[in-house]
Amino acid sequence: MSRRRSLVRPGAAGAAWTLLAGSVLLAVTACSGGAIAQVTPMGGSGYVDGGYASHYYAPGSRLLAPKVTGTTLTGHRFSLAADRGSVVVLNFWGSWCPPCRREAPALAELARRLGRDGVRFVGVDMRDTVASGEAFEQTFDVGYPSLNDPNGLVALAFHGTVPLDAFPSTLVIDRTGRIAASVFGEVSYLGLRSLIAKVMAEPS
Repeated sequence: MSRRRSLVRPGAAGAAWTLLAGSVLLAVTACSGGAIAQVTPMGGSGYVDGGYASHYYAPGSRLLAPKVTGTTLTGHRFSLAADRGSVVVLNFWGSWCPPCRREAPALAELARRLGRDGVRFVGVDMRDTVASGEAFEQTFDVGYPSLNDPNGLVALAFHGTVPLDAFPSTLVIDRTGRIAASVFGEVSYLGLRSLIAKVMAEPS
């Protein structure tokens, strides 16, 4: 699978939004068969199967992540702002999504290995039931928290960064709370680890 890196001029916030939106289009149009309409437990559609787009955004041209808050599948309150100062990996998934299931073992393993280095992993379980989400986490031994987002409100807060109908999607958020990298489509262990390492190596 091919990868493309977006080159964004420092300070060009408008251009950054355009590139982020463009990455969404690439992910969707790359779907095998061109279809993403799959019925989910909570209604709506779909997932990206076969599409992949990975981007690293240069420091100085990154967009600030929105103030995400919510309740996890286990009933605990969560605030993304509380993780400011750490590199955060935010993965949008659903138990009904085949590529989400395929990438889950890689994410769980990365979370275990990189957690000792201070990298935080957080999932966002979209258009799903709590029971299905918890069963998914148990099946794939997911040790990090996931927000319960049955109506897609967390993804909506990211506007063009994470489209509601492109699953799975993964963001790497830097220590200042800005979006440093994105993967639209199923992540690989080595590919995501490389993006995280690049962000971790940046000056605090």
